[in-house]
Amino acid sequence: MAEKSHVNIETVRYYEKRQLIPEPPRTEAGYRVFSLEDVDRIKFIKRSQELGFTLNEIKKLISITDNETQFDSEEVFQFATQKINEIEAQIKDLEKIKVVLQDLSAQCAGTGSSQCGCPIIKSLTGGDNNG
Repeated sequence: MAEKSHVNIETVRYYEKRQLIPEPPRTEAGYRVFSLEDVDRIKFIKRSQELGFTLNEIKKLISITDNETQFDSEEVFQFATQKINEIEAQIKDLEKIKVVLQDLSAQCAGTGSSQCGCPIIKSLTGGDNNG
């Protein structure tokens, strides 16, 4: 299962524990027997993570899509739109962080000892309120 899904076996166990995949039946010897749907589910989870969805969000997506006869495209659209808004906010925050680090780096000589009063360290320790 893990090999077919291109994940670690511990990942499979974790997804099972988080109830993202159903607990599979076991053979008499105790081996878990997974279906092709389980492989597809894990691929769905991994792809969703790549797009920035958390495991809790993925669990909700799975619950929305599990019952295909009552699948609500509008709900999935709203879910994706909310994620886009969150990503845009994260990008803005990262841009602000980048500007602060660029400013601090521009102030840093990049040479000398720790006694020289490095503006980056000063900022991180609260000695300078540039950021």
